Amino acid sequence: MMSNKNIKLMQGNEACVEAAIFAGMRFYSGYPITPSTEIAEISAVKLPKVGGKFIQMEDEIGGIAAAIGASLAGLKSMTATSGPGFSLKQENIGYAAIAEIPLVIVDVQRGGPSTGLPTAPAQGDVMQARWGTHGDHPVIALSPSSVKETFDLTIRAFNLAEKYRTPVILLTDEVVGHMREKIEIPNKDEIEIIDRKKPEDKDENYLPYDVKEGELVPAMAAFGDGHRFHVTGLIHDETGFPSNSSQVAEKLLNRLMDKINKNLEDIIDYEQFMTDDAEIVILSYGSSARSAKSAVKKLREAGIKVGLFRPITIWPFPEKEVYELSKKVKSIVVAEMNLGQLVLEVERVVKENCKVHHIGKANGEVITPNEIVNMVKEVL
Repeated sequence: MMSNKNIKLMQGNEACVEAAIFAGMRFYSGYPITPSTEIAEISAVKLPKVGGKFIQMEDEIGGIAAAIGASLAGLKSMTATSGPGFSLKQENIGYAAIAEIPLVIVDVQRGGPSTGLPTAPAQGDVMQARWGTHGDHPVIALSPSSVKETFDLTIRAFNLAEKYRTPVILLTDEVVGHMREKIEIPNKDEIEIIDRKKPEDKDENYLPYDVKEGELVPAMAAFGDGHRFHVTGLIHDETGFPSNSSQVAEKLLNRLMDKINKNLEDIIDYEQFMTDDAEIVILSYGSSARSAKSAVKKLREAGIKVGLFRPITIWPFPEKEVYELSKKVKSIVVAEMNLGQLVLEVERVVKENCKVHHIGKANGEVITPNEIVNMVKEVL
């Protein structure tokens, strides 16, 4: 039950900032862009009050670059944007991935492509979140469906970024970002906050990318704390300096993949609603999942055995869970605010186990419960 002293009515974007500061964010840099601008505005007000720094940069590229620099200096940092800005940030997301720099990037999705529909909701950045950069590296992307979950997943994004030394994307949307809900703010001693692992001493022989046997994530020193080290976007060895060796490249890239892929049970999260006896499952995420859950309730009232599978971790995709579910149901209906993105991943995973159907919108309007209900009735 909620306790009166901790209840607040707040917007999704506001909850994101509250949670980020709760998690230890002390640096924000970015560039205003609808519908994420409130994140920058609120950060500008709140960060100085906790000894943090806010910088409005000259553009989207500068926004993420400054956040990377702050993280290298030892500060938990965040930047926020929407579709067009997310495109501009891709090169530096790849840089943060290969240099293993903890960072949270919030993408409050809007209609596209290009300038698109700046004030309308969409979920068109799902594939960009996974495949937007060049080269091979893993991605963690989380998708909240409510204001409370925005709060919770922002903290989780920072924890995952710090634990695995990787950029983490909070993939929200205009609906979740601008809706207002009552949420309970937990006490600090009720939430686990993870900080990056630091070197044990200031050994002159410190190697910034050396990992102990059996480990996959190196300890991270901060610029200015007495260690000397090199950071680059090039393939590098344990010293941090560039290498053209194919063996070094293979070792580095495999470790980058393994530190995520070997910890899927820790990283992947999802919700199942009324799936135990379901013959049809609706797979939906973000704000679209709110309509999907309402549709499930309506269909159940009509005697139709339908359930909801909601990926909370979009990337890595919950392959194992979706595959097992596909062996038990007749159809999976994917509902998302785009013209067919995550459905491609569902089709890849499900193979021939069951039929996959799609209901999508990219016109700036949300998918309604009735539209999902009608789609389910069509596939019966």
